Amino acid sequence: MTPRKRVGVFFGGVSPEHEVSIISALQAMAALDTTRWVPVPVYVGKDGSWWCGDGLRRTETFKQGVEEASDVTRVRLLPTHGGRLVLEQSHGRWGRRQDPIEIDIALPVMHGGAGENGNLQGLFETAGVAYAGSGPMAAALAMDKAAAKRWAGSFDVPQVPFAVFDEAEWAGSEERMLDALVAEPGLPCIVKPARLGSSIGISKAATREELDAAVEEALRYDGLVVVEKAVQQLRELNCSVLGRRGDARASVLEEPLSGDELLSFKDKYMRGDGGGTGAKGAKTPAAQGMASLDRKIPAPVSESMTTEVRALAVKLFEAFDCQGVVRIDFLLDGSDGSVYFNEINTMPGSLSFYLWEPSGVPFPKLLDRVLELGLERHRQAQGRIRTYDVNLLSERDLGGLKGAKG
Repeated sequence: MTPRKRVGVFFGGVSPEHEVSIISALQAMAALDTTRWVPVPVYVGKDGSWWCGDGLRRTETFKQGVEEASDVTRVRLLPTHGGRLVLEQSHGRWGRRQDPIEIDIALPVMHGGAGENGNLQGLFETAGVAYAGSGPMAAALAMDKAAAKRWAGSFDVPQVPFAVFDEAEWAGSEERMLDALVAEPGLPCIVKPARLGSSIGISKAATREELDAAVEEALRYDGLVVVEKAVQQLRELNCSVLGRRGDARASVLEEPLSGDELLSFKDKYMRGDGGGTGAKGAKTPAAQGMASLDRKIPAPVSESMTTEVRALAVKLFEAFDCQGVVRIDFLLDGSDGSVYFNEINTMPGSLSFYLWEPSGVPFPKLLDRVLELGLERHRQAQGRIRTYDVNLLSERDLGGLKGAKG
């Protein structure tokens, strides 16, 4: 029998979406096929501290405080490059040194901040560790809404008119900036922090005064702001994509539902009963997070519209060089049927399992595929030449370098 792989599930982080990440990670750990994988929870606190232990698989641990759990301990990443991630535990409660924790592959389930913007993926790359999901470039590009829009535009993907500016441009020039924004993209408009998710800090503005307040609100969360022309008769369509470049498939579409004009953080994570229950009827983590959002699956749109959106989703997945599972969000103008790219999430809430179950891929199989892709990428990277065998510090080479400068 093939030995089970140890999967480090990384979650939490210094991010406004911290709690959302906890829910997604609990869902993933509960769904992992334990005949193939051993989940090893690695929690990053709001203060940046790292923790490990079985207690991190229980919701109660986070309610009472991680520091109070007897089966959770502080850890740190050892600077090794042996192909496995090694976490060194702090001394036990009685001062005894505990054994290091080794992990075969990392599964990042972090929303926002350094966990989703490519920094964590870059750490894994530097350490030579296998990890699941998109790489540093795709993660960084997708996390920045301004960069993502510019990149998508280079592939002729339809988008609503938008403007991008930073805090330095805004400060002291508010009236001039408001004049420019009222002219283009125009009112009504949507104002967003550029590098945040879960609808945090997003506002709709129909007047100049509302636009001023919306920009100030967005700047509370990020120094870069995106302002988009609002879509009339707005409907939202989301599609998940699974795989890698050249081997990607799209899920069914969903239409998220909201009682307001904009889908809010509350809509995404605090409404609905989710309908998720365990085998004995008890609520599971699957009943929380993005899985609890009120939605229509499949989205009630025409077959031709479904085909168009799914094709656009795969095109964007490959354009951003994504891997694993992502969710791509679109805007549909109900007045004329136009579809526009909204944003791409390389670490979607609940890992979009609720879009794959109706597509014939149960959550455990979804995780299998995501982890297998990560291991395969790591094996391929190990087989490539990563150093060049020349000693530039030898006396002869140093002499040559001096001559070149002289």
